[in-house]
Amino acid sequence: MKDLIDILHREGCSLVVEKDGEVSIYNQKGVRDLEHLLKHEPEKLRGARIADKVIGKAAAGIAVKGGVKEMYAEVLSRKALPILDDSDMRYTYGELVDEIIIKEGDNRCPLEKIVDGATTADEVVETLWAHFDEMKNKHKA
Repeated sequence: MKDLIDILHREGCSLVVEKDGEVSIYNQKGVRDLEHLLKHEPEKLRGARIADKVIGKAAAGIAVKGGVKEMYAEVLSRKALPILDDSDMRYTYGELVDEIIIKEGDNRCPLEKIVDGATTADEVVETLWAHFDEMKNKHKA
């Protein structure tokens, strides 16, 4: 994982994914890159190693559902631990925090709130997809 962690730090990106020796770098905020990969390029996650700046319960659920085999989180939420511990994924982290706090307003991450009641990776992803669909429909109206 050291190679991926080095890339994460050197590039200042939000996510590094390595699958079969191919490394991809992503820069979107939150879970957007993981969401896109799970929906549109799930093969990139299955069996991959990832390094991410911040992993909360939502991102953990997506990574587990996607079949990531190993993960490093610069910051990891305690709320993600049950999801990760119920999986086969190996994980390490730089800092373990009680919850993910967003910079805007020192508030708890909205996605952590949305998936709070989910107890499995499947439930996390189902809850997120329902939320994202609801948000899209609101913006269309």
